Amino acid sequence: MSTTNTIVLRPRFKFHVMHDHETLLKLFEDKKTTQSDFVVSRIDDHVFIRIPKDKQHFWSPQLHLEINKEFEKEGSVIYGLFGPNPTVWTMFMFFHFIVAGLFIAFGIWAYVNWSLGDSFTLQLFFTLFAVVIWFALYFGGRLGKKTGMNEMHQLHHFMRDTLRSEGIHAEG
Repeated sequence: MSTTNTIVLRPRFKFHVMHDHETLLKLFEDKKTTQSDFVVSRIDDHVFIRIPKDKQHFWSPQLHLEINKEFEKEGSVIYGLFGPNPTVWTMFMFFHFIVAGLFIAFGIWAYVNWSLGDSFTLQLFFTLFAVVIWFALYFGGRLGKKTGMNEMHQLHHFMRDTLRSEGIHAEG
C-alpha cells in the first residue's frame, strides 16, 4: 500500500473476497467488543475504524470500509478509504472553497479593472496570493497525511488481520 508518492490526499483501495458481505460485516462488528486498540462502528454496509480518542491527534486518520455484495460473481467487494476525521476534512474543504471563491472574485475584479484601463495591481496580487494559499493548503494536507501514515498502516493491518483471523484473503 504505497501512499507516499501519490497526489491523492485520501488513499483508496478495493479488493474482492469469496465470503458473504453480511459475514464480513458481522466479523467487524464483533471486533467492537473483543479488542480496545481501535474504535469500530458499523452503519448499514459501512464500517468505520478509528484510533481511540485518547490516542488521536489532529491528523489521525480513520478507515472507512464499504462492504458490498458482488453481483457479477460470488463473494463481496471491500472498498476502503483512508481520510482524516470528518470534521477536519470538512474544515479543510471549507478553506479550499473560500480560497477558490476569493481567487475567482479577485480574478474577475482584476479583469474588470484591466478592461477599464484602471490599475489592477492589488487585485492581481490577491489573485496570485490565493494560488499561494492553495499550495499551502495542499502541502498542509500532505504533511497531515505523512503525520498520520503510521496510524494508516495500523488501521490497514487491523483490517487485514481481522479478515485473516477467519481465513479470509483478497482474491486476485
